[in-house]
Amino acid sequence: MEQLTKLMDTKAFDIILVAIVLWLSIMLINKLLQKFFQRTDFIEDRKEKTIQSMLRSLLRYVATIGFILYVISLFVDDFGRILAGAGVAGIIIGFGAQSLIRDILAGMFLIYERQIHQGDFITINNIFNGTVEEIGLRSLKVREWSGKLLTISNGEIKQIQNYNIDRMRVIERVVISFRENPERVWAALQKVCDNLNEQYGQCLKKDSADCVIEPFQIFGMTSLNAGFRGYEYTITALVDDLLYWDTGKEARRVIAQVLYDEGIGLAEELVYFNGNEKSETVR
Repeated sequence: MEQLTKLMDTKAFDIILVAIVLWLSIMLINKLLQKFFQRTDFIEDRKEKTIQSMLRSLLRYVATIGFILYVISLFVDDFGRILAGAGVAGIIIGFGAQSLIRDILAGMFLIYERQIHQGDFITINNIFNGTVEEIGLRSLKVREWSGKLLTISNGEIKQIQNYNIDRMRVIERVVISFRENPERVWAALQKVCDNLNEQYGQCLKKDSADCVIEPFQIFGMTSLNAGFRGYEYTITALVDDLLYWDTGKEARRVIAQVLYDEGIGLAEELVYFNGNEKSETVR
């Protein structure tokens, strides 16, 4: 009994010692990775963060699995031989871990195919929207605009819409009243484009020769009767993906201000009271 107690005490000490060493090793490696990526600039910042997040996740899984196997080996004799010959057990465990394997493989493909990077704004399965905070082997963490942190298994991801893949096109549509002169509207919208190109030219996407690929421009009259309310005009521009949301907001502000200054009314909807037609301007 006394020998068993000593043996347990020894094993308990070994387990605690290994746990502490593993924990310190993970902390040290994470620090080294962080310093390494901070001092390098041969990879884009978002890609560096993505690789760093993946390596941290891989390190945690390897350390955890290794620690569990080590603890089992302390209490099971010839554990290596048993593990090598556990074909049937492996099959059973394999069936039980199908979802885990699926999540890990899906996470590896997310990284390998460069579908997303840390910091990208994405939509998952046409349901969830947010900014990628962490890409792990098993799950993806996305911070929603409300502040909630969404954690979704990689295997559950069926569709990803990424708003930060190199370039984004700002597309702003405005529906103008039938009563407005199309030539006058066109001139006002051209003024909008000139103002946007002057004020936000630094947000536009440029090619290798530092030339703007697609400035703010009137794409055209995209509908003669949009929603049975008026003429629809569309303004587009190709912008840097990181500046997409801010540029879109400013574009709407400038459009609204110029239309107001020029006295151009937006589309109207018709409301009927007792058979009499009454128009109300939609603001």
